[in-house]
Amino acid sequence: MDIASLALEREAAFGVEGSEVGVLQAPAMAEAAVDPAAADIDLCRMASSGNLAAFEILYERYHRRTYSLALRMTGSQTEAEDLTQEVFIQLFRKVGSFRGDSAFSTWLHRMTVNQVLMHFRRRSVKNERTSEDGEMPEQSVVGSANPNKMQVVDRIALKNAIAQLPDGYRNVFILHDVEGFEHEEVARLMGISVGTSKSQLHKARLKLRGLLAQTREVKKA
Repeated sequence: MDIASLALEREAAFGVEGSEVGVLQAPAMAEAAVDPAAADIDLCRMASSGNLAAFEILYERYHRRTYSLALRMTGSQTEAEDLTQEVFIQLFRKVGSFRGDSAFSTWLHRMTVNQVLMHFRRRSVKNERTSEDGEMPEQSVVGSANPNKMQVVDRIALKNAIAQLPDGYRNVFILHDVEGFEHEEVARLMGISVGTSKSQLHKARLKLRGLLAQTREVKKA
């Protein structure tokens, strides 16, 4: 990661010229050594005071999982890479607002989800709105509840099947079944109703079962 470019992004966001004293200040602190084992909250406080080394440690700790989440939601390596950069640019601007009310990983996770969903909205991807009449029974996709315990071949098949889902289905499935968000939270994050979240999850699971069944039939042939 190019920390200097992030610094420029942060200065630009606050209308600060490179020659002025702006948000990134306290150069003595920026040059101070940072304990690599420091707690996240302490790193956030130092980073908000201009300590780029502290921010670098946060990046090293969390950029892989941020990229992984973005990749699962978009299905595109290029988009995931771009979104990871966007997330950390946002983090660079907002790191001082982290107060430790929740785990930093949870706070960053939500920031990543919001950034990805904003990305979808910017490119005008419209989630399919389905009927909200009644409650559909939740039917699980075998093995999807804990992909890490699946065999490698099955994990690859599931990953490929998830990538084939429509964006709306895929995002609800990932947020609910993979990331563990409740329907109320999925609805809030995606700007849809709880009923729509449940309906899209049901349809996503049905489609995934069909895609996985097709994969198994191909293997038998």
